[in-house]
Amino acid sequence: MAEAVKSGISNLMDTLHLTSKEKKGVAPSEPSEQDLNSLREKYGRAKQDQVFAFYDQLSVAEKASLYDQLLRFDPDRINHLADVALHPPKSSDDKGEPSIEPLPESATASVLDSNPEDIQKWYQSGLEHIANNKVAVVLMAGGQGTRLGSSAPKGCFDIGLPSHKSLFQLQGERIWKIQQLARKEFEKEEVVVPWYVMTSGPTRAPTEKFFEEHNYFGLQKENVYIFEQGVLPCISNDGKILMEGKSKVAVAPDGNGGLYQALLTSNARTDMRKRGIEHVHAYCVDNCLVKVADPVFIGFAASKNVDIATKVVRKRNATEPVGLILLKNGKPDVVEYSEISKDVAEATDPKHPDVLKFRAANIVNHYYSFRFLETIEDWSQKLPHHVARKKIPHVDTQSGETIKPEKPNGIKLEQFVFDVFPFLSLEQFASFEVDRKDEFSPLKNARGTGEDDPDTSRKDILDQGTQWVKAAGATVISDSGTEAEVEVSPLISYGREGLQYLKGREIKSTAVIEKDPER
Repeated sequence: MAEAVKSGISNLMDTLHLTSKEKKGVAPSEPSEQDLNSLREKYGRAKQDQVFAFYDQLSVAEKASLYDQLLRFDPDRINHLADVALHPPKSSDDKGEPSIEPLPESATASVLDSNPEDIQKWYQSGLEHIANNKVAVVLMAGGQGTRLGSSAPKGCFDIGLPSHKSLFQLQGERIWKIQQLARKEFEKEEVVVPWYVMTSGPTRAPTEKFFEEHNYFGLQKENVYIFEQGVLPCISNDGKILMEGKSKVAVAPDGNGGLYQALLTSNARTDMRKRGIEHVHAYCVDNCLVKVADPVFIGFAASKNVDIATKVVRKRNATEPVGLILLKNGKPDVVEYSEISKDVAEATDPKHPDVLKFRAANIVNHYYSFRFLETIEDWSQKLPHHVARKKIPHVDTQSGETIKPEKPNGIKLEQFVFDVFPFLSLEQFASFEVDRKDEFSPLKNARGTGEDDPDTSRKDILDQGTQWVKAAGATVISDSGTEAEVEVSPLISYGREGLQYLKGREIKSTAVIEKDPER
């Protein structure tokens, strides 16, 4: 048992991006000859000693940096991960195709057809959990805006709203607003929904700076916990660790599934425990319509007493390329669209012939009970690693030449947050369907693509705001030749509440509704 615990701790440290010296701002020193030889032998036994190819040519600082980086990884573990990824074992299962079925009705609910009284009950319950400071939010924000034409973290991106608010600001203000709603409803002096922001190596510093420059979007600094996911070395097609430069291993973030290890290594989970958190909402930064700390979702999941719940939207059509939440061999799981046959994809629900049988599209928007997160050590090392074949620039360790490949020359290893689903029994899992137009508009592509790009994100927010103010009884006056569009700030309304004062008013198109007397 002691060895297992020791091994687990070692593996956790493998994925750390920053060492204690770096965190403290202390420059690493060149290792002793004994320490260096020990590490060389370790990599040599693993047949990965090419990482030291240029070591003797490096400056003292470069030697220290490379040694420090190599010390974080276990080459034997990397070899194992690479071998499984490059040479996946053949299944001995002779049962043929896996059995897949939709989740049973007992494990699902939908805002599209639920009784309004149930939705209100879930809302009140979730809001009470928030009021009692039992809810935390985890944001997966490791991505850069490269595909959007920006070098900044994706959360900093301005999608072109009249207010020019970034994704980070929209989400931070939603947290602020739901705190205020809970405080007023339950007459609390202070309500806090702590925000845990998981970054990657390249995005951590600019994210911290952006939050500081924008005064944490009205939240208290001590309630915003910025931490970093781990990394793993990039591997060549023949299983060798690739070098980005002569003094640096090529690495890549370990995927959004690295969240679980990062909660441990960053002590974010410890912080949650100290605060008495019981319910955690986790989501991706690129969804501009996300309802952060959604009380309806929290209330639904808590009423089911599940360990994980996931939000889904209804698949648009049989060919939409989305992963599906379903039962695979009797366990909750996500199955990619490419894994489902045409006949299965086109099958309709026997009880509702106008909709698809398999329609629960995954949007990476999850609820966790904190009691489940307390068991991370029990299952996190069992999560699989997925292969992403990439063109990875690297240094040839024989010639020292920098190679910029024209076709995929290696792999990056990553985990997905949903890899944990099959570890649960059906009784521990639930799915909650929401309306796509209200809650899901991902930002994936460059402007002008016409799908999941800044223009579609902007339009979806303005369409929502326009619908909200019209429903409140306002009239929107369009500019000549333009569509009516109004931006409703999260500071004034979290989910269309509080807009009654607009009844009978005329609002000009492209207006920003952001008046809040208590802000």
